[in-house]
Amino acid sequence: MRGVKLMKKLSFYFLFILLLSSCNTIKHVPVNELLLTKTTITVDSVQQNDEKLQELLLQRRNARVLGALPLSLYFYNLGNPKGSQDVEEWKENHPRWYNTFKDIFSEKQSIAVANSFIGLNQWYLNNGQAPVIIDDKKTRNTEKKFETYFLTEGYFRAKVWSKKDTVGKKKGAISYFIEKNKPSFLDSITVKIRSKVLDSIYNLNKDKSFLKIGDQYKNQNFINETQRLVKLFRNKGVYHFNENYIEFINDTLQDYQKTKVELGILDRLIEQDGNYISKPFKVQKIKKINIYTDYSYNKRNEPYLDSISYNGVNFYAHDKLRYNPKYLGQSVFIKPNQIYTDSLRALTQTHLRGLKNFKSTSIRYSPLGDDESLEANIFLTPREKYTIGVETELSRSNIRNFDISAKFSFVNRNTFKGAEIFKLSFLGGYFNSRNGPGWEIGTTASLEIPRFMGPFGLHKLVPKRMRPRTIFSTGLNIQKNIALDKQNISLGVDYRWNFNKRKSIQLELLNAQYVRNLNVDNYFIIYGSEYDKLKEIDDVFTGTPLPAKAAENNTAIVNFMREVLADSSFQASNPLEYQDAQNILNRYDIITSDFLIPEIAYSFTYNNQENVKDNDFSYFRFRIANSGNVMGLLSNQTNENNQKTVFKIPVAQYFKTDLEYKKFWDLGQNNIIAHRTLLGAIITYDNSAIPFSRSYFAGGSNDIRAWRTYDLGPGRRLPGLEYNIGSLKFLTSFEYRFDIAGSLKSAIFMDAGNIWDITNSSRVDEESRFSGLKSLTDIAIGTGFGIRYDFKFLVARLDLGFKVREPYLTDNRWFQNFGFSNAVYNIGINYPF
Repeated sequence: MRGVKLMKKLSFYFLFILLLSSCNTIKHVPVNELLLTKTTITVDSVQQNDEKLQELLLQRRNARVLGALPLSLYFYNLGNPKGSQDVEEWKENHPRWYNTFKDIFSEKQSIAVANSFIGLNQWYLNNGQAPVIIDDKKTRNTEKKFETYFLTEGYFRAKVWSKKDTVGKKKGAISYFIEKNKPSFLDSITVKIRSKVLDSIYNLNKDKSFLKIGDQYKNQNFINETQRLVKLFRNKGVYHFNENYIEFINDTLQDYQKTKVELGILDRLIEQDGNYISKPFKVQKIKKINIYTDYSYNKRNEPYLDSISYNGVNFYAHDKLRYNPKYLGQSVFIKPNQIYTDSLRALTQTHLRGLKNFKSTSIRYSPLGDDESLEANIFLTPREKYTIGVETELSRSNIRNFDISAKFSFVNRNTFKGAEIFKLSFLGGYFNSRNGPGWEIGTTASLEIPRFMGPFGLHKLVPKRMRPRTIFSTGLNIQKNIALDKQNISLGVDYRWNFNKRKSIQLELLNAQYVRNLNVDNYFIIYGSEYDKLKEIDDVFTGTPLPAKAAENNTAIVNFMREVLADSSFQASNPLEYQDAQNILNRYDIITSDFLIPEIAYSFTYNNQENVKDNDFSYFRFRIANSGNVMGLLSNQTNENNQKTVFKIPVAQYFKTDLEYKKFWDLGQNNIIAHRTLLGAIITYDNSAIPFSRSYFAGGSNDIRAWRTYDLGPGRRLPGLEYNIGSLKFLTSFEYRFDIAGSLKSAIFMDAGNIWDITNSSRVDEESRFSGLKSLTDIAIGTGFGIRYDFKFLVARLDLGFKVREPYLTDNRWFQNFGFSNAVYNIGINYPF
């Protein structure tokens, strides 16, 4: 044992010395060179931090965390850029080490050790960031880039110069100075369009021009105007038009502060008999549309043996036509005798890709003989019709000591020839829990239809351009020897559509779930802390004693709690124990109750993220759900708790609302600040309880990471039970994400929030209730740091959470259990939000 402690200490000291040696930022800076540590940009005597100007710098100091620590440089310094490149060189540089391993083991082992050190050294260099050395040539080129930038902003007399300073041993700084001088403004704009068709279109839309007399000269306005004209003409049927036909002539000879602009739009150039001739542009219509449903490059010259025409569109297939033209045609917005438009071409391509039936989609146009007509050819390369997948997972939880599971999935695309997607999955798992070994099996099936399916003309409510989809789903899950051995049956009907690029809507017309507990007698065995609390009550209760063991008689334990709650004198003499009995019985009823949950929900999502590489965006999601409203009205049956039932099964009746907001700020050099706030509430009616699966919890790898899942709350209640749930939740998180080296990343985070009870149940204690603004003092706060590794297809994550503020403490709630001994380790896949 002492040897283990000694090894830990030696490992710590070795790591500390290694990190200390790497923290010398000038370790690999050559003699007579300077490490760039600071860059300033001063415009008209005012220092600027404009990101646009920062991006023009050809040299920027090494990436830093929190603006201070160049971790990627430290990582690089762990290596040696002049280190050995092969075994012979390592042997020559380290003869003593090489011969020692050779004498003790063998030369083969010496070669292996040499390769390991060479590989480790190269890994440090490849994943770290080399020191940024001040390069005078790059400084001069940066000056030229500044001059060009301010020229494009209309400052034709801008002056740029720089200064290099030494700020320490082998460290330097560069200062750039810019004098803009007076800008130029648009003095006059002349338009010359040769084609009458283009001239007519332009004059009808000239009020939307980005070029206005009196505005300051800006290159971006000319670029925007070019893009506007190309988009305008092509969406008005001028297929052959592009930016090469637009020319701007800017005249500043008389006065550089006044720019005279001439916009010219040329006629179309056509090659004829080896010469180019100009012809006026024409508006072109689409006369013919061909869709090749099983196109492949290897079979491009083979004949198409099956074809059909539907609504003026021709469908072709090399073998048998496998897509119903009626439904496939609903994703094609290009119609015969329609004027050509870029927007409908892009919309068609987006919808065809959204069917998730094709590997690639390509739309090509070719002119017909009269030069006023186009033929549209749509080439679709199908995905494999059948796909089989297998997934395995190994996990551990506070209930399952060991859990291995496997999932087998089957996908059938174009199931009914309408680009439908049918998925069937089978799940099987084996685990070892507190009760010994157990198993879990389940199956789910879903059918995604790329249109609305339903009565009463439902398909007419949402335009086709919004990509309406219908998803039917069902599932069955059975557990044995885990918790209460639940059976779970689900059924869903889901409608989804995209209102526009950033807004999407989901209507869960039916999200029904039937939860059945097969082994209620297991409750106090699985949730042993509940039984331990009851034993403490039994020590002071004078009535019928509690059974000696949790496994002996579950009914007797429940009767014990009911007897405690019926004793008013016990309530007066032991209020805390009385309240504990109420809480335990309340949780027991929620967990052990069978429930029918017929939910209907509406969700709205806003996301302005442009693509997966966009790290500066906002996200907002609103969801409102109701369970049991219709079924409760239809049923006149109730149980002993006066709850509505169907076939003697309690119907969950509640309204649930969730609001989630996320905001991401890109600070540059892969430094990102991420924020999330979540607020959710459940309100029950008609004496209904909240099903466990719909309740809120706090803690875990994607929540308040300083507490384990279900450990925190509700309110000020002390932790110690296996689970804690609530009907109101607030959560907010901030996370600063940064790179360490290569694919190795890190984060510093702070989470705050809690759950409360707002059901007004008599069994809930005051500590758990939400009592207005004063309950905000129940907020728990945790902080910590994490290590992440980006595998490109997923991010593996380890977060370490520390308790900063614990609302259940009675005296000082701050930093009482802050430290590694009370830290919570969270393992997760991908980012927490």
